[in-house]
Amino acid sequence: MEIVYEDNHIIIANKAPCEIVQGDKTGDTPLLEMVREYIREKYNKPGNVFCGLVHRIDRPVAGLVIFAKTSKALTRLNEMIRRGLIHKTYRAIVQGVPNPPEGRIESFLTSNQRTNKSYVSPKPSEGAKQAILDYKLLNAGERYSLLEVNLLTGRKHQIRAQLSSIGHPIVGDLKYGARRSNPDGSISLQAYRLHFTHPVSGKEIDITAPALKNHPLWNFENPSC
Repeated sequence: MEIVYEDNHIIIANKAPCEIVQGDKTGDTPLLEMVREYIREKYNKPGNVFCGLVHRIDRPVAGLVIFAKTSKALTRLNEMIRRGLIHKTYRAIVQGVPNPPEGRIESFLTSNQRTNKSYVSPKPSEGAKQAILDYKLLNAGERYSLLEVNLLTGRKHQIRAQLSSIGHPIVGDLKYGARRSNPDGSISLQAYRLHFTHPVSGKEIDITAPALKNHPLWNFENPSC
């Protein structure tokens, strides 16, 4: 576990691919418990340690996750999430090169709990939620490209489903049409940047995750594919 930001009220951790954020039926140790144990050991806190989960990212996705160290911060951060005041930027390596290289995807998503998958529709339907994201091409090779993605809504598997819907599934994401899996079971999607106003101090927080290293396209400033 890597802590990339910490103060008296919040912690931002950099999740490795395939770690779970919150406990599930697998019984694997979740990131939430790792952060709680980190607080307990660092500050020598006995008994129950408060650690509030603000948001989650999918298990095969890497990147930044916010945790609250105080109930005041958790309450305010939850409200900020609800109001869209925490801005999340992702990076994804996808199959092919999108044309145009920059654009917006607007569609509607329905989620199937049985298949744990979201489905894209261009028109509203019963149970569907509007989904909007902006993407921009950062780097391209012959078969793959690196995109920056800004979410304007936060829906289940939104980036994965919407990029697949325009013919550019995320590398490694078999559920949404990738040709093959990644060796470690991850998908090539990273929650790369968080930008928001601190819920207690009011200062601007702008954090980026270290670049991944499992594909040369991640280093978009030095194209090598």
